[in-house]
Amino acid sequence: MHASTDLRPDLDRLAPFASPDRVDPVLQEFLHRASDQLCNWIGAASEGLPLPTVRPQPAVAPTAAGLEMDRLLKDLQLVMEGAYQPSHPGALAHLDPPPLTASIAADLICAGLNNNLLAEELSPGLSDLEQRLCRWFCQRLGLPEQSGGVLASGGTLSNLMGLVVARTHAGARDGVILCSCDAHVSLQKAATVMGLPDEALLRLPVDASGGLSLAGLNSVLSDLRHAGRRCLAVVATAGTTVRGAVDPLDAIARICRREEVWLHVDAAIGGVFALWEPLAPLMEGLHRADSITVNPQKLLGITKTSSMLLLRDRSLLRKAFATGLPYMESPCGDDHGGEVGLQGTRPAEVLKLWLGLRQLGIEGIGAVLESALERKAMLKQLLEDDRLLLLDGGLHLLAFRPRQDDPVVSARWTEQTRRELMRQGFLLSRPRYDGHHWLKVVLGNPHTTRAHLMQLAGLITQQLTD
Repeated sequence: MHASTDLRPDLDRLAPFASPDRVDPVLQEFLHRASDQLCNWIGAASEGLPLPTVRPQPAVAPTAAGLEMDRLLKDLQLVMEGAYQPSHPGALAHLDPPPLTASIAADLICAGLNNNLLAEELSPGLSDLEQRLCRWFCQRLGLPEQSGGVLASGGTLSNLMGLVVARTHAGARDGVILCSCDAHVSLQKAATVMGLPDEALLRLPVDASGGLSLAGLNSVLSDLRHAGRRCLAVVATAGTTVRGAVDPLDAIARICRREEVWLHVDAAIGGVFALWEPLAPLMEGLHRADSITVNPQKLLGITKTSSMLLLRDRSLLRKAFATGLPYMESPCGDDHGGEVGLQGTRPAEVLKLWLGLRQLGIEGIGAVLESALERKAMLKQLLEDDRLLLLDGGLHLLAFRPRQDDPVVSARWTEQTRRELMRQGFLLSRPRYDGHHWLKVVLGNPHTTRAHLMQLAGLITQQLTD
């Protein structure tokens, strides 16, 4: 089937759509040149800084006649020069590691395939791939045979969907959600989107290790029961944002079973540790959850976005989200993608996750996880100083501030130190936690060596002296 060329004379000059009849030379050249630019940008990462000192901005509005390839690539280069550089060895501020090579390639292929996970006929092979990969994750995490899941554009959406499923399962419109005071801000967004009042999200105290207080949880559940108020879900966190703490998942699961309350685990940060058997004890009890959020993008180098919601009983996704797709044929597989989650149209993000994991292999996954913990332990040892207060929740995050109990001192020191570290090529974040400003290091960057950590620790110690 061939299109008539007289329907597209103006577009032919720009060749914006690749030919369906032959290997398109414009597409090939564009991809080659754009790929070269990307490879050069990544390959020069260590020569610059994690954050650009200048952020050039190209024009935004389309021109009347459109732009040729040379101009488009020049504008693209401007955008790249103003981008955050996750491949820099000093990029240690957030849960945004360098991208896996295979994941980059898969993201490109995903764009070219342009399939839509809304429905099976719009993504026949990829719909099946997503379901099978979610089942593989469930198996590795120890969930039962009827488990499954769906990919989503970020942990905020995965958490929201998990709580919507919990409420549907409870058969109630209103109720209370319990979590720790260190749980992610996305839970407040979820409650708002679900139409729940602000007071429906109850944040409970944490213990000395940063985990949800079991005594506090038991007490609040008892109070709710006696008051006749329904608890829609308990949200446990496997890796808090500031200190990387893991709630006592196994004990919380036992409490939830006793109280017949849904347990959702926000394991966006820590869930991947359960994929590697030697480190799975860090996630003890995760397999007992009713729903789990996992974000492979946060440590394994899967290009953004890569998040998933896993369910102990996959059929509950359909019960919560199915509306019917009368304009689509019935699927040959389990479900249309648009029937098991909030998103309708969505890209085949499974491709970059699947190919990235296949590139790493189980041993490679283990190496990424082990090395992140080793870097954290190394830096923690280097920062052992009576003048510093350290927060270590057991994963690959480390937070610290001066030991003085004056918030003004911690605010001033962390601001000045962060600024000096940025000048020296180290980007740390500066969260506010427990009434103080802290500096936080995320040790998930595989390019960060012992020499880098020694330099970083030396600079921090120098700031304590100055």
